Amino acid sequence: MNPRRSPHAPRQTHPRRAAAHPFPLALLLYALLPFIIHAQTPQPTPSGDEEVLSVRTDLILLRLFVTDSHSHRVTGLAQSDFEVRDNGRAVALNYFAPGTSRAAFVFALDASGSVRENVARQREAATALLSRFGQSARAAVVTFAERPTLALPFTTDAGRVLAAFQIEAQPERRTAIFDATLAALRAFDTARQDAAERRIVVLISDGLDNISQARPASVIEEARARGVSIYVVHFPLYEPRGEHLGVRTPARGFRDLAERTGGAYFLLADPSHGLDPRFSYDLNPVFKAIADDLQSQYELGFYPDDAARRQPEHKLEVTPATARNRKLRVHSLRDAYTLRP
Repeated sequence: MNPRRSPHAPRQTHPRRAAAHPFPLALLLYALLPFIIHAQTPQPTPSGDEEVLSVRTDLILLRLFVTDSHSHRVTGLAQSDFEVRDNGRAVALNYFAPGTSRAAFVFALDASGSVRENVARQREAATALLSRFGQSARAAVVTFAERPTLALPFTTDAGRVLAAFQIEAQPERRTAIFDATLAALRAFDTARQDAAERRIVVLISDGLDNISQARPASVIEEARARGVSIYVVHFPLYEPRGEHLGVRTPARGFRDLAERTGGAYFLLADPSHGLDPRFSYDLNPVFKAIADDLQSQYELGFYPDDAARRQPEHKLEVTPATARNRKLRVHSLRDAYTLRP
């Protein structure tokens, strides 16, 4: 190593120079003390108000997934692979994130008949799903038969979620699936808001609705407005079809809840066990598929510019940005937004 002192090293101070003339220096510091104190004391603004830091909260977030020509999910894309248009004008992206790092779940659990018994056996599978998103993952539980009930508000305590899956039997014979799904969506309105958190409803039911006031189309509209994806797990009922058992047709719009909100539909059909009350489905593969599905999604964000602010209603379009990706199809979970004055 070069023995010469580095130009950035501190200079050595001569002992005599450090001790020379102490009293004039002390007098000088004493004379300047009032000015130093005055400079360190926060001074009020002329209006007497404290300084306020302005933070922009108008980030428009879009969640989407991409499929190829075989309808398979496409992962590994970058921000440069997407082009976003707001009312026909290209916008510059300010935020991009592949996959899902934070998630909030509402489990909407059918409390009727054999579904209730199967749900109770899926407690560990549900907590395993939460564990894939870390300790910050939140969950709430809504149970329903004729009416929905918020059995558990949002919590990060997996033990409480585990207990909430133990549903008490309800004597009602009618089921309000769409009312319950709407209640699950609105549970997000009472929870803390986190723009980067994925919102998920996991609906577990036999698919038969015979009392709901809410219509499937209105439930889907509210889900899209809140940025919530619905994953439907269908424990089917069976009916005779000739010499065999067939799946009983679910309520109209039941499957649409998933397909039109960016979720997925899982039919757990096994007619060979349709009449066996002891048979139990295993939801671990289903919940793993849900977690994998969330990791295949993308999140994009941008700030509206001054020109955009002059228009209250906005139509969004997301397309592949490069020629090599033209055959890919972008499925956005949000296609419009409104700017409030």
